[in-house]
Amino acid sequence: MKVEIKRGDPRSLKLLDLNARYMRHEQFQQLVSNVRKDEVLTSTPFVWRDTATGDGHVLSGNHRVKAAIEAGLEEIIWLESSDPLTEEERIAIQISHNSIAGEDDLAILKTLYERITDLNLREYAGLDDATLENLAELDSPSISEANLTFQTLAIVFLPDDLKDAQNTIRDAIALASSADAVWIAQLRQYDQLMAGLDLASKSYDVTNVATAFGVILESFNSHADEITDGWFNRDTGEPRHHGMAPLLTLFHTDAMPAASAAVVERALQAAVARGDIPAEHRHKALELWAGTYLDQPEQAHA
Repeated sequence: MKVEIKRGDPRSLKLLDLNARYMRHEQFQQLVSNVRKDEVLTSTPFVWRDTATGDGHVLSGNHRVKAAIEAGLEEIIWLESSDPLTEEERIAIQISHNSIAGEDDLAILKTLYERITDLNLREYAGLDDATLENLAELDSPSISEANLTFQTLAIVFLPDDLKDAQNTIRDAIALASSADAVWIAQLRQYDQLMAGLDLASKSYDVTNVATAFGVILESFNSHADEITDGWFNRDTGEPRHHGMAPLLTLFHTDAMPAASAAVVERALQAAVARGDIPAEHRHKALELWAGTYLDQPEQAHA
Protein backbone atom coordinates (compact mmCIF):
# COMPACT_ATOMS: atom_id res chain seq x y z
CA MET A 1 0.00 0.00 0.00
CA LYS A 2 1.32 3.42 -0.97
CA VAL A 3 1.13 5.93 1.90
CA GLU A 4 1.88 9.65 1.93
CA ILE A 5 2.14 12.23 4.68
CA LYS A 6 -0.50 14.92 4.29
CA ARG A 7 -1.25 18.15 6.10
CA GLY A 8 -4.59 19.99 6.22
CA ASP A 9 -7.70 21.12 8.06
CA PRO A 10 -9.17 18.25 10.15
CA ARG A 11 -12.66 19.59 9.32
CA SER A 12 -12.08 18.64 5.69
CA LEU A 13 -11.97 14.94 6.58
CA LYS A 14 -14.97 12.63 6.79
CA LEU A 15 -15.33 10.68 10.03
CA LEU A 16 -16.66 7.14 10.23
CA ASP A 17 -20.44 6.75 10.33
CA LEU A 18 -20.03 3.48 12.21
CA ASN A 19 -17.12 3.14 14.61
CA ALA A 20 -16.83 0.22 17.03
CA ARG A 21 -14.13 1.93 19.04
CA TYR A 22 -15.36 4.55 21.46
CA MET A 23 -13.99 6.55 24.33
CA ARG A 24 -15.77 7.32 27.53
CA HIS A 25 -16.62 10.97 28.01
CA GLU A 26 -13.83 11.55 30.54
CA GLN A 27 -11.23 9.88 28.31
CA PHE A 28 -12.22 11.97 25.29
CA GLN A 29 -12.15 15.21 27.27
CA GLN A 30 -8.66 14.30 28.50
CA LEU A 31 -7.61 13.71 24.88
CA VAL A 32 -9.01 17.12 23.88
CA SER A 33 -7.14 18.73 26.76
CA ASN A 34 -3.88 17.05 25.73
CA VAL A 35 -4.28 18.05 22.08
CA ARG A 36 -5.08 21.63 23.08
CA LYS A 37 -1.96 21.70 25.24
CA ASP A 38 0.31 20.10 22.62
CA GLU A 39 -1.23 22.16 19.78
CA VAL A 40 -0.56 19.18 17.53
CA LEU A 41 -1.54 15.52 17.16
CA THR A 42 1.29 13.40 18.52
CA SER A 43 -0.26 10.25 17.02
CA THR A 44 -1.08 10.20 13.31
CA PRO A 45 -4.54 9.31 11.94
CA PHE A 46 -4.85 7.18 8.81
CA VAL A 47 -6.96 8.49 5.93
CA TRP A 48 -8.16 6.81 2.75
CA ARG A 49 -8.69 9.18 -0.20
CA ASP A 50 -11.56 8.26 -2.52
CA THR A 51 -10.22 9.30 -5.92
CA ALA A 52 -13.72 9.21 -7.42
CA THR A 53 -15.13 11.86 -5.07
CA GLY A 54 -11.96 13.41 -3.67
CA ASP A 55 -13.18 12.81 -0.11
CA GLY A 56 -10.76 11.83 2.63
CA HIS A 57 -12.19 9.19 4.97
CA VAL A 58 -10.63 8.66 8.41
CA LEU A 59 -10.19 4.90 8.84
CA SER A 60 -8.36 5.15 12.15
CA GLY A 61 -7.85 8.04 14.52
CA ASN A 62 -11.44 9.31 14.50
CA HIS A 63 -11.23 10.42 18.13
CA ARG A 64 -7.93 12.19 17.52
CA VAL A 65 -9.41 14.08 14.55
CA LYS A 66 -12.54 14.97 16.55
CA ALA A 67 -10.35 16.08 19.47
CA ALA A 68 -8.27 18.25 17.12
CA ILE A 69 -11.44 19.92 15.84
CA GLU A 70 -12.76 20.50 19.36
CA ALA A 71 -9.37 21.78 20.49
CA GLY A 72 -9.46 24.34 17.68
CA LEU A 73 -6.53 23.07 15.60
CA GLU A 74 -6.68 24.46 12.09
CA GLU A 75 -4.15 22.01 10.68
CA ILE A 76 -3.04 18.45 11.45
CA ILE A 77 -0.81 15.82 9.83
CA TRP A 78 -2.10 12.43 8.76
CA LEU A 79 -1.04 9.37 6.77
CA GLU A 80 -3.02 8.97 3.57
CA SER A 81 -3.48 6.32 0.92
CA SER A 82 -5.41 6.66 -2.31
CA ASP A 83 -5.01 3.01 -3.31
CA PRO A 84 -8.25 1.44 -4.59
CA LEU A 85 -9.85 -0.25 -1.57
CA THR A 86 -13.11 -2.14 -1.34
CA GLU A 87 -15.47 -1.54 1.56
CA GLU A 88 -14.37 -4.82 3.13
CA GLU A 89 -10.73 -3.79 2.93
CA ARG A 90 -11.46 -0.43 4.49
CA ILE A 91 -13.41 -2.07 7.35
CA ALA A 92 -10.57 -4.54 7.94
CA ILE A 93 -8.11 -1.64 8.17
CA GLN A 94 -10.46 0.25 10.47
CA ILE A 95 -10.73 -2.66 12.90
CA SER A 96 -7.03 -3.53 12.81
CA HIS A 97 -5.93 0.05 13.47
CA ASN A 98 -8.11 0.51 16.54
CA SER A 99 -5.24 0.43 18.99
CA ILE A 100 -5.74 3.84 20.65
CA ALA A 101 -6.95 3.69 24.25
CA GLY A 102 -10.66 3.12 24.26
CA GLU A 103 -13.22 0.35 24.28
CA ASP A 104 -15.14 -1.51 21.61
CA ASP A 105 -18.90 -1.41 21.39
CA LEU A 106 -19.37 -5.11 20.63
CA ALA A 107 -22.71 -4.58 18.89
CA ILE A 108 -21.15 -2.19 16.37
CA LEU A 109 -17.98 -4.28 16.12
CA LYS A 110 -20.11 -7.31 15.24
CA THR A 111 -21.99 -5.33 12.58
CA LEU A 112 -18.72 -4.23 10.99
CA TYR A 113 -17.01 -7.61 11.23
CA GLU A 114 -19.94 -9.41 9.60
CA ARG A 115 -19.60 -7.14 6.58
CA ILE A 116 -16.23 -8.76 5.87
CA THR A 117 -16.67 -11.98 3.90
CA ASP A 118 -13.08 -12.47 2.77
CA LEU A 119 -11.31 -14.81 5.22
CA ASN A 120 -7.92 -13.18 4.61
CA LEU A 121 -9.34 -9.77 5.46
CA ARG A 122 -10.99 -11.18 8.60
CA GLU A 123 -7.59 -12.51 9.63
CA TYR A 124 -6.04 -9.12 8.86
CA ALA A 125 -8.59 -7.40 11.15
CA GLY A 126 -6.80 -9.17 13.99
CA LEU A 127 -9.64 -10.02 16.38
CA ASP A 128 -8.59 -12.61 18.96
CA ASP A 129 -10.52 -15.76 19.86
CA ALA A 130 -12.00 -14.25 23.03
CA THR A 131 -13.41 -11.28 21.13
CA LEU A 132 -14.77 -13.52 18.38
CA GLU A 133 -16.46 -15.70 21.01
CA ASN A 134 -18.07 -12.61 22.56
CA LEU A 135 -19.31 -11.50 19.14
CA ALA A 136 -20.80 -14.95 18.51
CA GLU A 137 -22.71 -14.81 21.79
CA LEU A 138 -24.00 -11.29 21.17
CA ASP A 139 -27.63 -11.47 20.04
CA SER A 140 -28.83 -7.91 20.56
CA PRO A 141 -27.24 -4.45 20.65
CA SER A 142 -26.83 -2.76 23.99
CA ILE A 143 -26.96 0.88 24.99
CA SER A 144 -23.49 2.29 25.42
CA GLU A 145 -21.80 5.64 25.50
CA ALA A 146 -20.66 5.27 21.91
CA ASN A 147 -21.19 8.41 19.84
CA LEU A 148 -23.29 10.07 22.56
CA THR A 149 -22.75 13.72 23.44
CA PHE A 150 -23.48 14.23 27.11
CA GLN A 151 -22.44 16.10 30.21
CA THR A 152 -22.26 14.82 33.77
CA LEU A 153 -23.79 16.79 36.63
CA ALA A 154 -22.85 15.93 40.24
CA ILE A 155 -24.88 17.40 43.11
CA VAL A 156 -23.75 17.14 46.73
CA PHE A 157 -26.38 17.45 49.47
CA LEU A 158 -25.83 18.28 53.11
CA PRO A 159 -27.00 15.51 55.50
CA ASP A 160 -30.05 17.47 56.66
CA ASP A 161 -31.25 18.01 53.10
CA LEU A 162 -30.39 14.59 51.71
CA LYS A 163 -33.51 12.75 52.91
CA ASP A 164 -35.90 15.38 51.57
CA ALA A 165 -34.06 15.43 48.24
CA GLN A 166 -34.16 11.64 47.96
CA ASN A 167 -37.88 11.56 48.71
CA THR A 168 -38.66 14.25 46.15
CA ILE A 169 -36.53 12.66 43.44
CA ARG A 170 -38.22 9.34 44.15
CA ASP A 171 -41.62 10.96 43.70
CA ALA A 172 -40.48 12.63 40.49
CA ILE A 173 -39.28 9.31 39.09
CA ALA A 174 -42.62 7.77 40.02
CA LEU A 175 -44.30 10.16 37.60
CA ALA A 176 -42.63 8.44 34.66
CA SER A 177 -42.90 4.82 33.63
CA SER A 178 -39.66 3.09 32.75
CA ALA A 179 -38.14 -0.28 33.49
CA ASP A 180 -34.66 0.76 32.40
CA ALA A 181 -31.86 1.10 34.89
CA VAL A 182 -30.12 3.76 32.79
CA TRP A 183 -31.89 6.96 31.70
CA ILE A 184 -30.55 9.14 28.90
CA ALA A 185 -31.78 12.71 28.52
CA GLN A 186 -31.30 15.11 25.64
CA LEU A 187 -28.57 17.71 26.00
CA ARG A 188 -31.16 20.51 25.78
CA GLN A 189 -32.70 19.15 29.01
CA TYR A 190 -29.34 19.64 30.69
CA ASP A 191 -29.42 23.24 29.49
CA GLN A 192 -32.96 23.61 30.88
CA LEU A 193 -31.79 22.30 34.25
CA MET A 194 -28.89 24.75 34.26
CA ALA A 195 -31.27 27.60 33.43
CA GLY A 196 -33.57 26.48 36.25
CA LEU A 197 -30.68 26.41 38.72
CA ASP A 198 -29.63 29.89 37.60
CA LEU A 199 -33.20 31.18 38.06
CA ALA A 200 -33.49 29.62 41.53
CA SER A 201 -30.08 30.96 42.54
CA LYS A 202 -30.93 34.52 41.50
CA SER A 203 -34.45 34.41 42.95
CA TYR A 204 -33.29 33.28 46.40
CA ASP A 205 -29.85 34.94 46.23
CA VAL A 206 -27.97 31.69 46.86
CA THR A 207 -24.69 30.59 45.31
CA ASN A 208 -24.67 26.96 46.45
CA VAL A 209 -25.84 24.66 43.64
CA ALA A 210 -27.31 22.05 46.00
CA THR A 211 -29.33 24.74 47.76
CA ALA A 212 -30.62 26.04 44.43
CA PHE A 213 -31.51 22.51 43.40
CA GLY A 214 -33.39 22.15 46.69
CA VAL A 215 -35.43 25.21 45.75
CA ILE A 216 -36.37 23.53 42.47
CA LEU A 217 -37.38 20.32 44.26
CA GLU A 218 -39.47 22.23 46.78
CA SER A 219 -41.17 24.13 43.98
CA PHE A 220 -41.91 20.83 42.26
CA ASN A 221 -43.51 19.51 45.44
CA SER A 222 -45.61 22.63 45.77
CA HIS A 223 -46.97 22.26 42.24
CA ALA A 224 -47.12 18.47 42.05
CA ASP A 225 -50.90 18.64 41.75
CA GLU A 226 -50.46 20.23 38.31
CA ILE A 227 -48.92 16.97 37.09
CA THR A 228 -52.39 15.47 37.52
CA ASP A 229 -53.14 16.61 33.97
CA GLY A 230 -50.76 13.93 32.79
CA TRP A 231 -53.15 11.13 33.74
CA PHE A 232 -56.51 12.88 34.40
CA ASN A 233 -58.76 14.64 31.87
CA ARG A 234 -60.38 17.43 33.85
CA ASP A 235 -63.03 18.01 31.17
CA THR A 236 -64.32 14.43 31.02
CA GLY A 237 -63.28 13.19 34.43
CA GLU A 238 -61.70 10.14 32.77
CA PRO A 239 -58.11 8.85 32.91
CA ARG A 240 -55.82 9.68 29.99
CA HIS A 241 -54.01 6.34 30.11
CA HIS A 242 -54.14 2.94 31.77
CA GLY A 243 -50.90 3.21 33.70
CA MET A 244 -50.35 4.09 37.35
CA ALA A 245 -51.13 7.53 38.82
CA PRO A 246 -48.92 8.82 41.67
CA LEU A 247 -50.77 9.35 44.94
CA LEU A 248 -48.77 12.54 45.40
CA THR A 249 -50.83 14.15 42.63
CA LEU A 250 -54.05 13.21 44.44
CA PHE A 251 -53.24 14.08 48.04
CA HIS A 252 -50.48 16.65 47.43
CA THR A 253 -48.34 14.83 49.97
CA ASP A 254 -46.64 11.47 50.24
CA ALA A 255 -46.91 11.24 54.03
CA MET A 256 -49.52 11.59 56.78
CA PRO A 257 -49.53 11.74 60.60
CA ALA A 258 -48.83 8.35 62.14
CA ALA A 259 -52.05 8.43 64.18
CA SER A 260 -54.11 8.95 61.01
CA ALA A 261 -52.10 6.30 59.18
CA ALA A 262 -52.86 3.81 61.97
CA VAL A 263 -56.61 4.36 61.46
CA VAL A 264 -56.23 3.82 57.73
CA GLU A 265 -54.16 0.69 58.26
CA ARG A 266 -56.76 -0.86 60.56
CA ALA A 267 -59.49 -0.03 58.05
CA LEU A 268 -57.49 -1.59 55.21
CA GLN A 269 -56.94 -4.74 57.21
CA ALA A 270 -60.68 -4.95 57.92
CA ALA A 271 -61.56 -4.39 54.24
CA VAL A 272 -59.20 -7.15 53.16
CA ALA A 273 -60.51 -9.52 55.86
CA ARG A 274 -64.10 -8.93 54.71
CA GLY A 275 -63.15 -9.51 51.09
CA ASP A 276 -64.13 -5.98 50.03
CA ILE A 277 -60.71 -5.39 48.43
CA PRO A 278 -57.94 -7.77 47.34
CA ALA A 279 -54.91 -7.91 49.62
CA GLU A 280 -52.55 -7.28 46.68
CA HIS A 281 -54.46 -4.15 45.58
CA ARG A 282 -55.13 -2.23 48.78
CA HIS A 283 -55.49 1.00 46.82
CA LYS A 284 -58.92 -0.25 45.73
CA ALA A 285 -60.13 0.92 49.15
CA LEU A 286 -59.74 4.48 47.85
CA GLU A 287 -62.31 3.75 45.15
CA LEU A 288 -64.78 2.49 47.74
CA TRP A 289 -64.22 5.57 49.87
CA ALA A 290 -64.50 7.91 46.86
CA GLY A 291 -67.74 6.23 45.83
CA THR A 292 -69.47 7.47 48.97
CA TYR A 293 -69.04 11.04 47.69
CA LEU A 294 -70.28 10.36 44.16
CA ASP A 295 -73.83 9.99 42.86
CA GLN A 296 -72.94 6.56 41.48
CA PRO A 297 -70.45 4.80 43.72
CA GLU A 298 -67.32 3.43 42.07
CA GLN A 299 -66.85 -0.34 42.24
CA ALA A 300 -63.51 -1.72 43.31
CA HIS A 301 -62.66 -4.37 40.79
CA ALA A 302 -59.86 -6.77 41.50
